[in-house]
Amino acid sequence: MTSNVTIRIQDADFDVNREIAALTMSRTDIGAVVTFSGICRGGEGAGDATTALTLEHYPGMAEAEIARHADEAMNRWPLTGVTIVHRVGRILPGENIMVVLTASAHRQAAFQAAEFLMDYLKAHAPFWKREETAGGSNWIAAKTDDDDAAARWDKN
Repeated sequence: MTSNVTIRIQDADFDVNREIAALTMSRTDIGAVVTFSGICRGGEGAGDATTALTLEHYPGMAEAEIARHADEAMNRWPLTGVTIVHRVGRILPGENIMVVLTASAHRQAAFQAAEFLMDYLKAHAPFWKREETAGGSNWIAAKTDDDDAAARWDKN
């Protein structure tokens, strides 16, 4: 993993603005930071509205998989830095789940790298989600759409 990549998996919430400040502190080579924030949604309907998500991961494997994709993004685009913070544990609607920050001298690289990282993280990072609703709880299955989104970045 390169020195300009920060990856954390944690129970505690985080402050997106502090993460941006840490990524850009004392840097004059950054002209763009793209931020993707994943937030737990609840829903409006009674009975099927999410009341909480519980995220679990495989320690060590999750960090390694995220680092592999972050390094690939750093190699594909002229990035000056990447930060990925992902929470685990019980998360309530409105709370942060994760943030992906990509920094570059120019916006296009930062946008493309952020989209690449989100597609790969959604499809391949070893996290498991259990959704709680008024009717009970269940594990959320992987979606074909997520795999399709990640596949578009595969090199031929």
